[in-house]
Amino acid sequence: MRILLVEDDAVLHGVMLRSLTEAGHRVDLARSVAEAQHFWRVQSFDAVLLDLNLPLDNTPGSAQSSAPGSGLTALRAARARGDRTPVLVLTARDRTEERIAGLDAGADDYLGKPFDLAEVEARLRALARRAQGADDHVCVGALALDRRARRFTAQGQPLELPAREFEVLWELMTPPGRVVSKRQLAEKLSDFDELLGDNALEAFISRLRKKLADSGAGIRTLRGLGYMLEAQ
Repeated sequence: MRILLVEDDAVLHGVMLRSLTEAGHRVDLARSVAEAQHFWRVQSFDAVLLDLNLPLDNTPGSAQSSAPGSGLTALRAARARGDRTPVLVLTARDRTEERIAGLDAGADDYLGKPFDLAEVEARLRALARRAQGADDHVCVGALALDRRARRFTAQGQPLELPAREFEVLWELMTPPGRVVSKRQLAEKLSDFDELLGDNALEAFISRLRKKLADSGAGIRTLRGLGYMLEAQ
C-alpha cells in the first residue's frame, strides 16, 4: 500500500516509518497541516494515518511554524473535494471528544495512543480491504496472494519478487480483473522527487510476465487503458 503518515512527533514518526516500510509499504511523511494538505492533493494514497495535533506549517521562518493546528483541517478539505481515501485517526486514548470529532469529519477508524504497531498494520489492511472490495486471499489461475502474510505463491510455491515488481502485482490483484492505468501504477511506485517513466514501468511488467509464465495467470495490455491480470 501507499500510505500518507501525518505525524509531527519525530520519535513516533521515525518508528512508524521504519515499521511500515519494513512491512513493504511505501510511506510519505507529512509533519504539518500544510504538508498534509499538499501531499493529499497531489498524490493518491491507499490509506492515511492522521494525527490530530499538528503545527499549521513547519516551513522554516513561517509565521505559522509554531501555531497549533488540527489534522481535521486536512481531513475536512479532502472529504469536501470528494476524496474517499480510508483514514485512520490517531488520538490520545482518553480524549473521547477527539475521536468523535474525527469520525464526524469523515475518518473511517481511530486508534488511541499509545498503540501497538501490529494493530496499526492490521487496521490499515482492514480499511484498505474494505475500500477496495478485496479479500485477504485472492487467486488467479494458480497464482495466489495472501494479503495478511504479504506473500505470493504460484503453483503452491513461494513467488519471490523484488519490491517494485511485488507492488505492481499487488496492485493488479487488488482486485484482479480490473484495468489499472499506467498512471495509477506510476503513482504507486514513484516518490515525490522521482517520477517513474513508462519505459521503467514496462520493464517491470515484462519481467513479471516471464515470472508468471507457468502460474495460469497473465498480464494483458489494453492499449490506451492500462493493464489487467487475468486467468489464462
